[in-house]
Amino acid sequence: MKKYTKAGLGLLMALATPAMAFAEDGGLNSGDTAWILTATALVLFMSLPGLALFYGGLVRAKNYVSVLMKVYAIAALASIIWVVAGYSIAFGGANGWWGGLDNLFLKDLGRDALSGSIPESVFLSFQMTFAVITPALIVGAFVERVKFFPVLIFSALWLLFVYAPVCHWIWGGGWLAEKGLVDFAGGLVVHATAGISALIYVIMLGKRKGFPNDLEVPHRPAIVMIGASMLWVGWFGFNGGSQLAADGGAGMALLVTHISASVATLVWIAFEAMSNRKPTLVGAATGTIAGLATVTPAAGVIGPGGALLIGLAGGIGCYLAVNLIRVRLKIDDSLDVFAVHGVGGILGILLLPFLSAAALGGTGDGDFVVQLTGTLAVVAWSAIASFVILLALKVTTGLRVSDEDEDVGLDISQHGESAYN
Repeated sequence: MKKYTKAGLGLLMALATPAMAFAEDGGLNSGDTAWILTATALVLFMSLPGLALFYGGLVRAKNYVSVLMKVYAIAALASIIWVVAGYSIAFGGANGWWGGLDNLFLKDLGRDALSGSIPESVFLSFQMTFAVITPALIVGAFVERVKFFPVLIFSALWLLFVYAPVCHWIWGGGWLAEKGLVDFAGGLVVHATAGISALIYVIMLGKRKGFPNDLEVPHRPAIVMIGASMLWVGWFGFNGGSQLAADGGAGMALLVTHISASVATLVWIAFEAMSNRKPTLVGAATGTIAGLATVTPAAGVIGPGGALLIGLAGGIGCYLAVNLIRVRLKIDDSLDVFAVHGVGGILGILLLPFLSAAALGGTGDGDFVVQLTGTLAVVAWSAIASFVILLALKVTTGLRVSDEDEDVGLDISQHGESAYN
C-alpha cells in the first residue's frame, strides 16, 4: 500500500470530493441540502403512514378507516394551507407576533433562493411536514365520535391562527425568539399546541359512549407497534433535521433522541409490570412516543447524560399524566394526546435549562424564566384560539356524529367502507 504525505492525501481528498460540497460563506451546501431533503421525507413518513397506523391500531375495528382518512386528508390540506398562507405567517417579517401575508402563495419564492445553506424551497418543505403532523396529532384525542368535515375546517383554521403564529414567535424570529427561548424541534410549537388544543377539543366534544368501562381494547396492537416504529425512525429526521445542517449537532440530536426514546420505553414497561404484572406492547409503544416528545425541544442542546434523564422524566411524567387525565379525571382524550404530547413537550421545555448543563454533555443553553414564559404564552393562546374555533363550529356545523352513527362506527357511517371485508 502506497504511503502519502499529508499534503498529497489532502489533495487527493479534495479532488475526490464534489465541488458543491465545499460551500462558500452564505452559499449553498450540498451536504446540508441532501440531509434536509432526507429529513423532510422522514418527517412526512411519520404522518404517512406512521401516525395513521399508530392511531388506527389503537381504536376499535369499526373506526379504523376513519382514523386513517383523517390523517391522510389533513396531510393534503395542511400542505396547501402552508403554501397559501401558513409559511408567510410563520416566517414572514411583519412583526414579532405575526409574520404577515406578504408571501401568499409563495409568490416571492425563487428557484435559487436560499435559507442559510440550503434552498428555501427545501427549508419550507421541511417546515411543511411539521405543519402536516401537528394537527394530525390532535386526531388521536377525538377519534370514534367526531364528524369528518368539521375536523378539516378546524385543522385549516387552527393552522392559520394557532400553529403558524406560534411557529413565528419561536422559529420565525418573533418575540419569544428575541427573548432567547430554546425549542429545538417543537416541544411548544408542535407538541404543546397540539396537546392543549386536543384537551380543549375533547372537553367540548364529550366522551365516547361507554367510556371508560365499556370500550374494547385496541384492536390491532401489532399495527400500533409498526406505526410507533415508523415514528421512532422518522423522528431522526424530525430532530436531526432541525439542526438544518449535516454536522455534529445533527448527529448529537439523533443520538439523544434515540437514547430518550429507549429509556422511556423501558420506564413504561417497568410501570406496567409493577401495576398490572403484564407489560403490554401498546404500553411500550406509548412510552416510546413519550420519550420522543419529551426530548424534542432539547435535542439540540443536551448530551447523552441529559438524554438519559429526560427520557426517564418523560416516561414517568407521561405515564402519570395518562393515569390522571383518563383514569382519575375521566377525560376522554382517547389516545392520550395531551398526556403524552402536551405533557411531554412542556416537560422537555422546562427541563431543558437544567439538563443542557456542560457536566451532562450539553451546551448550557436555556433560561428557565424564559422557557416558562414561553410555555404559559403558548398554552394560553392555544387554549383560547382553539376554544373560539371549536365554539364557532359547534354552533354551525356541529362537532359530533349522531348516537346511531357512533354505534355503527365511523368507517361505515362517515366513509361508507370498512377496513375488514
